[in-house]
Amino acid sequence: MEKLMQYVWQYRLWPNKATATVNGDPIEIMDPGLINHNAGPDFFNAKIRIGDKLWAGNIEIHVKASDWYRHHHDSDPAYDSVILHIVAINDTSIKRSDGNTIPQTVMECAPDFAKKYADLVDKNPDRLKCADNIKDFLPIHISDWLTALAFERLQYKADRVTALAKKFHGDWGAAIYVTLARALGFSTNTQPFEQLALSTPLRMLMKHADSQTTIEGILFGQAGFLSNIPPQISSDPYVARMIKEYSFMAEKFNLAPPQNITWKMARMRPQNFPLRRLAILSAMISQGFKIGYQLLYVNTIDDARNLFDINLYGYWSRRYNFGQEQSASPKAFSQNTVSSLIINVVAPVLYAYGTEYLDDRKRESAIDFLQKLPPENNTLVRIFTQEGIQCPDAFASQALIELKTKYCDQKKCLFCRLGHRILAKRAIP
Repeated sequence: MEKLMQYVWQYRLWPNKATATVNGDPIEIMDPGLINHNAGPDFFNAKIRIGDKLWAGNIEIHVKASDWYRHHHDSDPAYDSVILHIVAINDTSIKRSDGNTIPQTVMECAPDFAKKYADLVDKNPDRLKCADNIKDFLPIHISDWLTALAFERLQYKADRVTALAKKFHGDWGAAIYVTLARALGFSTNTQPFEQLALSTPLRMLMKHADSQTTIEGILFGQAGFLSNIPPQISSDPYVARMIKEYSFMAEKFNLAPPQNITWKMARMRPQNFPLRRLAILSAMISQGFKIGYQLLYVNTIDDARNLFDINLYGYWSRRYNFGQEQSASPKAFSQNTVSSLIINVVAPVLYAYGTEYLDDRKRESAIDFLQKLPPENNTLVRIFTQEGIQCPDAFASQALIELKTKYCDQKKCLFCRLGHRILAKRAIP
């Protein structure tokens, strides 16, 4: 209930004409302030008029007025700047640590507001929570929110790339290497791939790029795939050579596999096996890791696709896993996989680089590529499209994934523009 009261205050859903202190003094809300997600009062830097006096300070909200004492705010100087205490139940007056009484007001929400909020967020998880309301939204309301969400997701990914570039002291090739490794995990193994890349520097690998076996030995060894394998596998001449290479390189460079690295392989298509993906990463490095410097200079969507025109040679051109040869294709990536890598590697890197160096052309290219790619076809996106929300391209599908994972799944309907439109009209009687 307290969160709902904060929501009503933050978005000015409480009309001034209904606002007065418990003593009957009229309150004019000039600025509700900024919400505080950390310790301290709920809102900072509010401006209100009580009677004929103008106040500037902080706002605190509780369900019961007595919560002020239960939380020991009366003895905490951090709350001395509170200029208004908003409550649902007025069961006592409150004072600052210096003994002065703080103005208090009662917020009367619509009787069914909390129930309707609970009904919205607790609906069947297999269906979009606001599905019954989608027909009531204007197309502009949906498209504007999806555009904001797409940028929100792209910025989040770009921030991750920028942080890596700073970690590597401006080495964007190293940042691309870790970003690519993470993307090759394709959600199931993103974390272990990232752990592996961070524990195995690109600069060290590139010193041995002339030997595919050495690169594979280092990466497979660091991934833990060369330990505790069955004799029939370890006796394979190529695997035995990788084990020998890793043993030598681990001692030379003081390498050790990351702790708690956990690979998932159950219920996975062969082309998505982490060993196959790791072989592809090894091939890209042993072939010069051209993506590390070419990515920043792509101009067209075809340029971006060409970054992933990779073929496997030798042992992994015919296998998805250790063991006997299979009908694996030497082609590293399918068209759908290339699209996914453009979404998760090329676009974020270009947007990050363009933001860091104020290059609008690169940022525009990142957005243009997403708008030229087909939409992702996965469960998250289908939840929205089956309810009638249009998804014409990858820019829109990224927005829908952001909406589902960051808002719907976390029951943040209060912070969703569509949820806000549903709830705002129900807040005040």
